[in-house]
Amino acid sequence: MVVASHISKSYKKVNALKDISFSVNEGELFGFIGPDGAGKTSLLRILTTLILADSGSASVFGLDVVKDYKNIRKITGYMPGRFSLYQDLSVEENLSFFAAVFGTTLKENYDLIKDIYIQIEPFKDRPAGKLSGGMKQKLALSCALIHKPKILVLDEPTTGVDAVSRKEFWQMLKKLKSDGITILVSTPYMDEAELCDRVALIQKGEILDIDTPMGIISKYKNVLFEISSDNMYKLKGDIGKFNDTLSVFLFGQFLHFSPKSGRKDTEDLKKYLEEKGHKNIIIRECKPNIEDCFMDLMQSENG
Repeated sequence: MVVASHISKSYKKVNALKDISFSVNEGELFGFIGPDGAGKTSLLRILTTLILADSGSASVFGLDVVKDYKNIRKITGYMPGRFSLYQDLSVEENLSFFAAVFGTTLKENYDLIKDIYIQIEPFKDRPAGKLSGGMKQKLALSCALIHKPKILVLDEPTTGVDAVSRKEFWQMLKKLKSDGITILVSTPYMDEAELCDRVALIQKGEILDIDTPMGIISKYKNVLFEISSDNMYKLKGDIGKFNDTLSVFLFGQFLHFSPKSGRKDTEDLKKYLEEKGHKNIIIRECKPNIEDCFMDLMQSENG
């Protein structure tokens, strides 16, 4: 129900989006996954009719984002990356205001947001600016849903909130999806990609791949190892100089390493690291995740 065709957007000398094309099915939870500066916000702002593309076209539920922008806004719930509600208004006042903008009331559509709003309702008289990060997130989502939109567009909704609030938020999204709402969400967190039906991996204004999370992971063809030693800082540099290194990236407490040869025998690597003075060396094969695939696609894109 969302179709984008050859979308491009530039800001002076910065090419934010380069010939972007994709489609989203009705009722799908679709994620745009990529780091800051990848072009996610520009793309979502075009789809929500807030800015114009330099070239290309896009439609939402058959409505053109330029010609039919007023109708698109009526069926879209939008949650921008920055908390943009009225800080001095209370929780309840913010909700009532946004309901009024769309010609409805909090009372009339309470059932739409009940499961989310019930968690912040005890603080309904508190100014929005004095809410915690997780509570602001729930209020912003409630305001985006108050007019019963067909599509929900969320720009990095979990950035800056704690792990528990992130988990709760994605549980709420799953519930909304089950209610038939089409959801577009952007995030820099690779682990959130696996919670989407399909994802578009985006970097420097270009889509690297679009598939289900498992579909993307299944395309990873390299042998992958996780490696650690007593000197992790030195380890990355040393592995980078190893003659069989295809790629090496830091992943939490380990480095993820792929050999050019595709060999699973790591004796040469272990001997090399011991000669470099490393101790307590752990080398074991591991399964790739979305982030491994993203880094591999970036490396392939850069030649």
